[in-house]
Amino acid sequence: MQFEWSARADAAETAVVTRHLRKLWAMPGTGLGVVAWPPVRRERLFFTWNYWWQAHLLDCAVDAADRDPTARRRRRITKIVRAHRIRNITGWTNQYYDDMAWLAIALERAQRLHHLDLRRAIGELESQIFDAWAPESGGGIPWRTRSDFFNAPANGPGAILLARTGRLWRARDMVDWVDATLRDPATGLILDGIRFPPGKPVPAGILDRAVYSYCQGVVLGAETDLALRLDEPRHRRRVHALVDAVDKHLTEDGVIAGGGGGDGGLFDGILARYLAYVAARLPGDGDADQRARRVAAQIVLDSAESAWENRLQVEGQPLFGCDWSRPARLPGLGDGIATFSGGTVRSSDIAERDLSVQLGAWMLMEAAYVAAGTLEPGRRAGRER
Repeated sequence: MQFEWSARADAAETAVVTRHLRKLWAMPGTGLGVVAWPPVRRERLFFTWNYWWQAHLLDCAVDAADRDPTARRRRRITKIVRAHRIRNITGWTNQYYDDMAWLAIALERAQRLHHLDLRRAIGELESQIFDAWAPESGGGIPWRTRSDFFNAPANGPGAILLARTGRLWRARDMVDWVDATLRDPATGLILDGIRFPPGKPVPAGILDRAVYSYCQGVVLGAETDLALRLDEPRHRRRVHALVDAVDKHLTEDGVIAGGGGGDGGLFDGILARYLAYVAARLPGDGDADQRARRVAAQIVLDSAESAWENRLQVEGQPLFGCDWSRPARLPGLGDGIATFSGGTVRSSDIAERDLSVQLGAWMLMEAAYVAAGTLEPGRRAGRER
């Protein structure tokens, strides 16, 4: 079963590389993702810049090189890293803590799994995340600099990063803050965030009760990382409960529900990535541990099978839908393009046009490869990803 998913992940990788990956401003030794296909001129010239989409492009490239190491894949990682730094112009950092956490996670994996020396970049980004902790607001880190909005999309990947770089006490504080502040007691799901109006005491925070799939994914990843590194059973118990909540509330017929374009094109892929991480890496041999791993793996595989069956084949390569339970639609040059508004990239009229959607599907196929390995007889844990 893993062989089939490896072939499908290869196909998703080839489609993204062929349609989207280009040299940055014709500079040798660079590679960056054009944010749409088919692109308009300003997109082809990289006037449009979505920092965190490119971080996930790098993370997917690391996935592929981990699954099947080749010199070409390793060179691709190096090109994306170099292009990201050049295009960001001012350095490795920006004003969004979630963006910086995503890039740092990808860089840390590239260094650890593929022996690239990225210590300086990782160190700069890690310091930003670590120093953003806000005890005056009861803990947590904000969405971006000088913001009063503290959310799961910043604290989740921030905790993953800090757990992997050895700052376990801060990662633990971050997930404890998320669990105490953003977990919905009615559903067990993680809410988006909380806003603390200036001058108001901490209890006066206003919850944003929106539920997004990637909020669940990042918390699953962070709790699993801490379960691996700390002898504190609450992290495993939280994973058990959150996997069940995702299965109950965020799937339809076993498939991760929803989808969309713009930034939302990455949300379900991130959830799939960390469900596969649970399936491969969650420690423990109790019934609840085994059930969480099995359910997590099955959600990923059911979602990936549905996405694959609903793809289009365009010039021999897959084009995936923004909703994995429905047939993909073919975008064209006449369709409305994605726009940036209020710190968020809004979808193109036909969401399949957006790089985020195709990256999310590539991420899903890589996750299915990992999940399939955990269900093979006599095998549980995969490589650390």
